[in-house]
Parts: sequence; structure tokens; C-alpha cells
Amino acid sequence: MSRDHKTTLTAPSRLTKSGRLSRRRLLQAAGTTAAFLTTPSLLAQAIRPQFKRVPTQYIAALGANEAHSGNNAEQWGLWRKDPGPRGVRLRDFEKLQARGGIAPAQWTFDSEDWWLEENGLIMEQPEFPLPAGHYLVTGGREVTAILTVQPPASGGSQHWQLDSKASIYDVTHLRCRSGRYTSAKGAGACTPAQAKQADFPVRPGAAMPAVADCDKQDYAVFIVTAIADL
Repeated sequence: MSRDHKTTLTAPSRLTKSGRLSRRRLLQAAGTTAAFLTTPSLLAQAIRPQFKRVPTQYIAALGANEAHSGNNAEQWGLWRKDPGPRGVRLRDFEKLQARGGIAPAQWTFDSEDWWLEENGLIMEQPEFPLPAGHYLVTGGREVTAILTVQPPASGGSQHWQLDSKASIYDVTHLRCRSGRYTSAKGAGACTPAQAKQADFPVRPGAAMPAVADCDKQDYAVFIVTAIADL
């Protein structure tokens, strides 16, 4: 429902000869309003955010496949541009180093915290934390849902929730795999040079490959098609 659409909550008023609502009409009006506010489908329409279509973006999400909500959206990230085409192939890692870590797409490689995608491309980091708002997300399969991300609480945590009983798995794009790699043995021990090109491409839905001397965190990837403010 667009914001400029006005919904009448009560039936047109009928005045008594004195110019006041009769008790009967007043009760009817109150009943109509209460019925509207307690009807889930109508209430959902009334509060549905106004979405704006955006060029496809991607969310890097952490959570159990079956989760519908959580309090860790501060650990989620956002790619405002598709990081795949902007990535650097593993075989070109030395060239990336020779350029001072500046990729052809003008993002900067972080040797202490780097990302790989399913085809063996080194990716730029997403934006952390995920900005608060409403996101229309899908996994490109059967389910599209509204993801609501709240502003940070006093302790820094951010609540998130998917509507329509959708789960993280339901809106995960299985073909997009994403792994975050950090050093397990001190600075400089974990590098893309230790990744095996033979491990790629990664099968849809499978975990990202381990890399020697690295700690790895797998992230689910949501496709974002529209965004609305809270």
C-alpha cells in the first residue's frame, strides 16, 4: 500500500438531529475500527512498508538454516554491487599483490580478512554492519520475504526478522556461496595463494572449501530486489 493511499477505518458518520453521533452509530464505528485492527491481513496491508526497487544487491547473512529471526544482524553485511564480476581470480592473486592490493574494480584487498565466492574469485568485503531497514529478499527459488533489520540496540546487537514464516534457507541463493577467511596462525599466515583452484566451483548449497592456516566462516547469501526505510 502506498503512503498516499488513505484508508477509511470507519463507515460514514450519520448524525442525529442534534448533530451528534447516536450511541448505536458510535458503537458500530468502534466495532468496525476494532475489526480492522484485529484482522491480520488488513493490518499487514496497513503497515506494509513502501519499497523502492534497486539494482540487485546481496546480503551476507549468518544464522541457522531454520532461523526466522535473531539478534545478530550487526554481523551481517551488504554488497551494493554484485561482487562476483568485480572479483579477482585466485590465479591472479600475485598480480593483485603487485598492484598494492587494489583490484581492477578499485576495491582494496585486506590480507587479514578476505572473501571467496563459489567460482574461486577473491571478493571485496561487504559493508558492515547491515543498515537498518526493510529488505525484499529472495533465494531465486520459491520464496520472497520481507527482512526487517532494526537499528542497533544499546549493546550493539541488531534484531532481524523474516516475515511469512520464511527461514534463512528459504531465501538463500544456493548457487551463491560465500566464505570469509581470517588467519588461524597469526598475521600473514592465511592467504589466497594457499587456496586450491581444483576445489572450485563449489556445488550449490555446499560449504566453501577450507584453506590452509585459515579460519573460515560460511555466509548465506540473499538476493535483495527492493529496500524500504523503517
